[in-house]
Amino acid sequence: MDSVIDFTQLALQNIWTYGASFVLVMGLLVFIHEWGHFIVARLCGIRVEVFSIGFGKEIYGWTDKVGTRWKIAMIPLGGYVKMFGDSDPASAGHSDEIEVDGHVRHMTEVERSVAFFSKPVWKRSAVVFAGPAINFVFAIIVLSGLYMTQGRPIVPPQVTGVEVGSGAESAGFKPHDIIKAVNGKDIDSFREIQRAIMLTIDSDVTFVVERAGQTLNLTAHPKTVTEYDRFGFAHEKGYLGLMGPANGIDVTQIAKVDDVEVKGDIARAHEALVASMGKEIRVTTELLGEPYEFIIQPPMELNKQLLNPEDKEYNALFLGVKPGDEVIHYNPIHAVGVAIQETWRITADTLKAIGEIVSGTRSTKELGGVIRIGAMAGDMAEQGIVALIVFSAFLSINLGMINLFPIPMLDGGHLMFYAIEALRGKPVSEKAQEYAFRFGFFVLISLMVFSNLNDVLQLFVFTK
Repeated sequence: MDSVIDFTQLALQNIWTYGASFVLVMGLLVFIHEWGHFIVARLCGIRVEVFSIGFGKEIYGWTDKVGTRWKIAMIPLGGYVKMFGDSDPASAGHSDEIEVDGHVRHMTEVERSVAFFSKPVWKRSAVVFAGPAINFVFAIIVLSGLYMTQGRPIVPPQVTGVEVGSGAESAGFKPHDIIKAVNGKDIDSFREIQRAIMLTIDSDVTFVVERAGQTLNLTAHPKTVTEYDRFGFAHEKGYLGLMGPANGIDVTQIAKVDDVEVKGDIARAHEALVASMGKEIRVTTELLGEPYEFIIQPPMELNKQLLNPEDKEYNALFLGVKPGDEVIHYNPIHAVGVAIQETWRITADTLKAIGEIVSGTRSTKELGGVIRIGAMAGDMAEQGIVALIVFSAFLSINLGMINLFPIPMLDGGHLMFYAIEALRGKPVSEKAQEYAFRFGFFVLISLMVFSNLNDVLQLFVFTK
């Protein structure tokens, strides 16, 4: 119940931040997705009757010079583009009959020539594929733009601490190890290591490690932990027990340095740390009443502040490099290449996580709906415009990917029917499509209900 109160208070206190950021992000991504369908339809000579952001009653709209009705509807949870000749916005059927001034008649040859259903299968496929495709293109443009202007934050892939008793210690990791590859993939950032470990549930991770000029191959088995965010939403992930360069330790939280008890004695803690600089040290910290023991090897050149009580960082113990990301700026060509790689990685990681949920390896608590997306959008907005833009890019990738799933009602379902039509030389019967779309509608509604109910239940039932 505390999570419900916290979420409600936070939402009410930041109604504009959370509400506006959610509507802005969703509205933008829906517009981009539907614009992809729209522009390719126009290029293919197809008449578009309606371009709608949202569903339900129209709250604002206008008709352009070619007869397309552009509108914003009351429920901002999606949108659609209705093609001329389609029976409904989902293109679940078509008819060559139209109503004019209350009278129904058959289309003329000219009208039929601009109807969606009259176009060859490759044009219809292009129109449908354009929606998800432009979501990926948008993400690549956004990320490459950020990499050129803001730079790409990089945390060097260096191990600065190993938790005692963890999978990392069992695997043989040592402070100052440089991780060169994870699961056969070269990496250049500690965040890539974290990402790979977090997405690993009940399986091994292989590492290529450089230590004192030698190359080692290590295999580790992360344990699965369930964490809860401040709203009570569960997130299942792998945990290995590695610390990276951006981690530091608050000296006031240290209870023991090797065998020396220093809890509550700051001066003694500093003395013990300074005496052991450059060597491997076992440090026990207490966070929220829980003891954690780490093996570290902090360099003296980065910790001279420990000798000066007047230094503002006097109680900060730096383990590798001082906390803070290195930032790399790319030229346009390189930025686009890195953005494409990042888009591919996010897609692959998301598909892997979905596969683990389907197989039962990962908990279904990971599935979230509107509430969770709204909470994440609000959190990103509070961090700043750059964080919100990055979130929009990541969400755009997921929107494009999900729409390509071969489920009737989604773009991927339409593409599946068009592929069958291309192979058979004739369309799938409208009766079969009707049953398929009913099934697809049931699946989508079930997923929407489940994911949103999942959010609600975790808000009300969540207990740490």
